[in-house]
Amino acid sequence: MNGTRMLISKIGRSSLSVKQAKQVHALILIHGHCHLEPFLVRQILLSASNYSATVAQYVHSILHHSKSPDSSSWGCAIRFSSQHGQFREAFALYVQMQRLGLRPTTFALSAALKACARLAYRMGGLCIHGQVQKFGFSGAGDGVYVETALLDFYCKLGDMEIARKMFDEMAERNVVSWNSMLAGYLKSGDLMVAQRVFDETPQKDVVSWNSMITGYARAGDMEKASSLFQQMPERNFASWNAMISGYVESGDIESARSFFDAMPQRNKVSWVTMISGYSKCGDVDSASDLFDRVGGKDLLLFNAMIACFAQNSRPKEALKLFNSMLNPSVNIQPDEMTLTSAISACSQLGDSRFGPWIESFMRRHGIEMDGHLATALLDLYAKCGSIDKAYELFHGLRKKDLVAYTAMILGCGINGKATDAIKLFDEMVDAQICPNSITFIGILTAYSHAGLVEEGYHCFTSMKKYNVVPSVDHYGIVVDLFGRAGQLQEALELIKSMPMQPHAGVWGALLLACRLHNNVELGEIAAQHCLELETDTTGYRSLLSNIYASGERWDDVKRLRNVTKEKAFPKIPGCSWMEPT
Repeated sequence: MNGTRMLISKIGRSSLSVKQAKQVHALILIHGHCHLEPFLVRQILLSASNYSATVAQYVHSILHHSKSPDSSSWGCAIRFSSQHGQFREAFALYVQMQRLGLRPTTFALSAALKACARLAYRMGGLCIHGQVQKFGFSGAGDGVYVETALLDFYCKLGDMEIARKMFDEMAERNVVSWNSMLAGYLKSGDLMVAQRVFDETPQKDVVSWNSMITGYARAGDMEKASSLFQQMPERNFASWNAMISGYVESGDIESARSFFDAMPQRNKVSWVTMISGYSKCGDVDSASDLFDRVGGKDLLLFNAMIACFAQNSRPKEALKLFNSMLNPSVNIQPDEMTLTSAISACSQLGDSRFGPWIESFMRRHGIEMDGHLATALLDLYAKCGSIDKAYELFHGLRKKDLVAYTAMILGCGINGKATDAIKLFDEMVDAQICPNSITFIGILTAYSHAGLVEEGYHCFTSMKKYNVVPSVDHYGIVVDLFGRAGQLQEALELIKSMPMQPHAGVWGALLLACRLHNNVELGEIAAQHCLELETDTTGYRSLLSNIYASGERWDDVKRLRNVTKEKAFPKIPGCSWMEPT
């Protein structure tokens, strides 16, 4: 009896580490007090403020080896996994509990339903619904929590017809039930019905108000969102962040900043939302200024700022910040998002040496190669000429999406593998994946390098079929396509037909073609336009000078060279995707 009291006293400590739990568990097993194992399981889980794989594995071991398994312990473990976002683990535990023939607790049912809702696992949720009816978990009391979890499951899956039927039949509704219906209608885009549910909610809490504000903000109605915000009896971080996010999405960064500055207190989401907002509108300096002001930076903040640099063509700063994360004084471990942004920065620099390091880092830290990471890496390898490595990653993708196909097509296009690029493009279209503007940059580049004029021009004219409006860059590639094939007049006519002002790159493509085919007349026209657009560059004069030389127009050659010497124009710097070794 004294031994039992001693064990209960040890288990009942306010906090129990895994090491202490194992010591207590050893005593339980030695003295044959297996009836205390459920008490131990609950105390271990209560002591864990955050999710820990070590804690989870130890608890699972106790559950699986227990001589007298009980529903309560299993229910606590399922709820622990679900509360900490381990939804697959939570549902797997629920299935294992069922195989043991244990009657589920309300904790187990509610947590398992939450897991199915977050995983969008319809079949799993339907099976649990059947068990709810079988075991009679409905009505007032604890049943309301299970019914609310079921309601939330159907709402999150967008099945509002079943959700409404359940809601109408509920004997007792709480604010969570009303909020689930509200969130369901908002998710399905039915703002009018959501507003009606909101108006009918007998006791609104801050979640109710935040849901409606977010709904209007996502619909772009910031006037209505702002009106609701002003009416709120109480506000929390989510209320302010919903307004900031809404203004960011609507492109009104000044109003977003105004709300940000007016916040009585800010959390990390507030800072991340504003940094991402500045990133979206290209104001990197303002984003960087905010980042520097935050104390106690965490992974989310680093991710937002690194992505900001990478997405706004400042790759060196992105990699510098990435390296600072790994510094022992900071010691924040990158995740999939961090690595994806860092890889994107390396792609912009044309430095493929980072790829193998990333793959090694992922293996060492157990980071799974998801679709986003694999696509970022294959884009890096493709742009840097490692097409075989890019193909290896591409073929390993479980689902090939637009981004993956575009990266491969662009990589093949710029590396002279026109046949591969064309094959990939056809394969993508056959898979009902609609190409975007960047995809057409890649495929048109491939046609240009292969000299397939007719096919390339047909591809260019087909862009409208996919609702893609040709940009000045697309026109520039087709001018290059015509120019390489010697169809200089066609290239000039295409430039004249452009609905936008051609930039120097377009006229430069024609000038290069004139140099290739020694066409003085069109070369002069192209050079004139280039020099009007970029007056202080000597490269265009050098090309025109070479065209004159090929036509033995030596006086013109001498005149151009004298002008170049007198004005000391800078040369066009050379560039490459490849990092020198």
